[in-house]
Amino acid sequence: MAELDATMLTQGELSHMLGENVVLDTVDNYVIAGRLVSVNGVFATLADADVHDLRDSKSSRELYVIETRRLGVRVNRKQVLVRWQEVVALSCLADVVI
Repeated sequence: MAELDATMLTQGELSHMLGENVVLDTVDNYVIAGRLVSVNGVFATLADADVHDLRDSKSSRELYVIETRRLGVRVNRKQVLVRWQEVVALSCLADVVI
């Protein structure tokens, strides 16, 4: 995903997701889930987040996301900033089909 610019974000493209639990898929082997608290042209900030390295798991990306939807976010970070340049996809956790 190309880096998002601040004008797009200030126009409210992601405002409906603020305060919601979201899942970020990254270009590397990470899935990050948590409550989206703020966005700007460089970072997404998540609170009560789970930064999960898929290399440490026998589960696939999709199975891990479905498990997170079913069981909830397994918090291992109070807050995390994620660079948009690293994000491939962003979705509300509630939108994950199980």
